[in-house]
Amino acid sequence: MSRNLFTQADVNRPHGQGEDSGRDLGIDTKLLEILPVAVYITDANGFITFYNEAAAEFWGQRPELHKTKWSGSCRFYTVDGEEILPEKGPIAETLRTGEPSRIECITERPDGTRIHTLSFPSPLKDGDGNIIGAINLLTDDSERHQRAEAFTRLAAIVSSSDDAIVTKTLSGRVTTWNKSATRIFGWEEREMIGQPITKIIPPELWNEETRILARIGRGEHIDHYETVRLAKDGRRVDVSLTVSPLHDRAGKVIGASKVARDISEKKRTEEMQQLLLGELNHRVKNTLAIVQSIATQTLHSAHSPQEFAKTFSGRVQALARAHTLFTRDAWQGTDIHDLVREQLLLNDEDDNRISFSGTALALEPQSALSLSMILHELGTNARKYGALSVPGGQLSLTWDVSAPGEPGNEPRMTLQWVERGGPLVHSPLRHGFGSTLIEKGLKAHGGEASIQYDPKGLICEISLPLPKGTQMGFSFPVSFTGQHAASPARESFNLGGKRILVIEDEPLVSMDIEACLSEAGSAVVGPAASVARARQLIESETFDAALVDANLGGETVEELAEALAQRNIPFLFLTGYGRDSLPEGFRDFGIIGKPYTREQLLAATDSMLAPGLAKTA
Repeated sequence: MSRNLFTQADVNRPHGQGEDSGRDLGIDTKLLEILPVAVYITDANGFITFYNEAAAEFWGQRPELHKTKWSGSCRFYTVDGEEILPEKGPIAETLRTGEPSRIECITERPDGTRIHTLSFPSPLKDGDGNIIGAINLLTDDSERHQRAEAFTRLAAIVSSSDDAIVTKTLSGRVTTWNKSATRIFGWEEREMIGQPITKIIPPELWNEETRILARIGRGEHIDHYETVRLAKDGRRVDVSLTVSPLHDRAGKVIGASKVARDISEKKRTEEMQQLLLGELNHRVKNTLAIVQSIATQTLHSAHSPQEFAKTFSGRVQALARAHTLFTRDAWQGTDIHDLVREQLLLNDEDDNRISFSGTALALEPQSALSLSMILHELGTNARKYGALSVPGGQLSLTWDVSAPGEPGNEPRMTLQWVERGGPLVHSPLRHGFGSTLIEKGLKAHGGEASIQYDPKGLICEISLPLPKGTQMGFSFPVSFTGQHAASPARESFNLGGKRILVIEDEPLVSMDIEACLSEAGSAVVGPAASVARARQLIESETFDAALVDANLGGETVEELAEALAQRNIPFLFLTGYGRDSLPEGFRDFGIIGKPYTREQLLAATDSMLAPGLAKTA
């Protein structure tokens, strides 16, 4: 019952002629007075002639009899909130039509409170059937309306949910089935209502459903657990389920509500992550095995520790350059033009002694890796003993693809390596690692090589089968010829007495950098393995330049770069990534790509310190 809005004087105020009006209409108002529901009477003109205490409580006021018309409420509204004029209200319509009715509306009290109301006006007639008044019964329908609104909201949530929401009896029969259940499992609502829930459960998991129903019967809630369900088309759908008991008004468990979330995509992602981790593990270990083999084979052929270090470093560099291309191309296929450029030019695009051309095609990673190491060995030999060891030498590399001779045969790529203008060539007295690598590396992929030690210059012909599906470009060849004479390799660096801050979190790399700089006469500040330590050294130490690892254990080095730039101290980034990994405001700064040789590290540091070349913000 609504709260009492009247004074004690109001309560004690007699209804006066209300009782007489009731008797005039042939109604025992004493009976109406004790009813717990709001009742009032009007005459044929709509003036209120009687109302009981429940009506006064309902209206929140005591209207004056024979002067208040239609109702004791201040205002009427439709359930949609549109105001109803008093002369169009329930009593007025009943007096006009002479018919009883049932009307749902909203009534407003003097304090502004609004009540969802069910109104049951009926006409009062005399013995001749003439309308002499009307009686109206009012009930507060707010609670039912609130429940209906809550149910409507809940139904909307269930209908629009991305999750399958299903209810079932304790015997496992489906009672409700939302749209997402249809979307996920394929069964329409009409196909599932009344059906056993086992229709979407794999037979081997029926015992799971039996255990769930037993727990629900005990009133237990079952939190998220992952399982499998069957779709209409036979697919097995990975789902995450939550199951809750459904109770009647007495609190008795009468069924269960299931919320099923499709986690198929999540499962596929997890499987893909595991696959990628496995592939990464394989490739890392395979790469380490290759490096180990390179080290072993290089050691066998090296005549001194210095030769070993230089040759081994060069071969690891070749491997790294190949892997950079593979990573860029997502290990799908490497452009042979890019591969040749990386292995022959060694970042010297101006070397006019080197030319190469051939059909555009993409090599799969295994063939590309083998070819990259072979090109590195040939290029190293040319720089040490052949055409590229003198300013006037020439190196030409061409390749072409031949169509298969018979059905089922793969196309073959043929490369021709020709050196001219270098020192006089003699056949070697023994086969070294390079020759063995060329021979066995090609043989492993069904290829072969022919090397001619022509006095005018070495000639190497390579034939390599291409797997089916190899992507090939247009028929015309891509080509490259350098524009300027190559600069001679630098053998000495002006780093004596320079103080270099080293910021690097990998101890072995840091030790190698420190050793290289110390051998060149520089003093190393640090090294710093963290942002905090590097910040401390920048603020407290004096130094000429800095080498900054672009990633310190996952921490950004942007603040370090800004601090160095503010002090106008030149620096280079050390990174195994591209420029996109650098702090946004410093992507045009110099990079030393990992892994690097001693000569590359010292040459880049020397150039950074050269007058007019230092890069600062």
